[in-house]
Amino acid sequence: MHTNKTLWKDVQGNPIQAHGGGLLHVDGVWYWYGEDKSGPTRRYERPDGDPIVRVDVVGVGGYRSTDLVNWEPMGVVLKAKEAAYYDLCPTQVMERPKVIFHKASGTFVMWLHIDRPDYKLAGAGVAISDKPEGPFTYMGSIRPQGRDSRDQTVFVDDDGAAYHICSTDMNATTLVTRLSGDYRSLSAESKSLFIDRYMEAHAITKSHGKYWYIASGCTGWDPNPARSAVADSIWGPWEELGNPCRGGDQPEMTWSTQSTFMQALPDDRVLVMFDRWKREALGESAYVWVAADVSAGKFELSWQDVWSGFK
Repeated sequence: MHTNKTLWKDVQGNPIQAHGGGLLHVDGVWYWYGEDKSGPTRRYERPDGDPIVRVDVVGVGGYRSTDLVNWEPMGVVLKAKEAAYYDLCPTQVMERPKVIFHKASGTFVMWLHIDRPDYKLAGAGVAISDKPEGPFTYMGSIRPQGRDSRDQTVFVDDDGAAYHICSTDMNATTLVTRLSGDYRSLSAESKSLFIDRYMEAHAITKSHGKYWYIASGCTGWDPNPARSAVADSIWGPWEELGNPCRGGDQPEMTWSTQSTFMQALPDDRVLVMFDRWKREALGESAYVWVAADVSAGKFELSWQDVWSGFK
């Protein structure tokens, strides 16, 4: 088991570097992909004078497990590369990688937020692999219908249709776009949701016939009250439910964390993954995982001291 609010370790005793990440379940194995922030945390001044902290891009860390507790490292499955004008150059920005599996082709498709240090590129990057442990081949970045794409996630529905969900309009709007049939590009089918709500750190899943959503307000590395919502269709209408966190230390501030991913579990609960960002040393940022029972149509997250996997 793992103690929440700590930086978890893999089966080799090393800190798990999978920040801002997500899960994938294929053939009885769980895969966890996220940002490797093992490099030094540096402070930068943006052109507008707003200071930020960041770690040079290392790549996407990958881990696998059969119980969601004991994690075997797969190494860096998508690596940064020193090259002029390259999206994954260490000096650029790579955030919130998520991987989905395209069954028909046997391809693993990664989507991630790609940006420049001034955050003006705001693109959605795509990488592919024929194996879950990689290596992934980077294909480039695009913008949904020419709009900016910032914090993002992806979701595969029961019918195999996949969707890209991101912050757009300078974070004012949440944009849902259906992916192409091979999951490698964006279709023209999209819809703007939560207009003028300014949310990031999106996570979505489906359980007990409903779509469940959680996100964060836009306060950078600092915590804020979580937002949540429920709908009968991914296109909405969505009913906002407020902050679902209960108990523990500072639930009104999401336990000093920020959401990153949701996963429907085989035991009928919904797992919600959070990062507890440590701005002075981002590579030491901790994890918080809690599970909720949404069978009664309510979305409430009760604090858990430890994550011990399935019931």
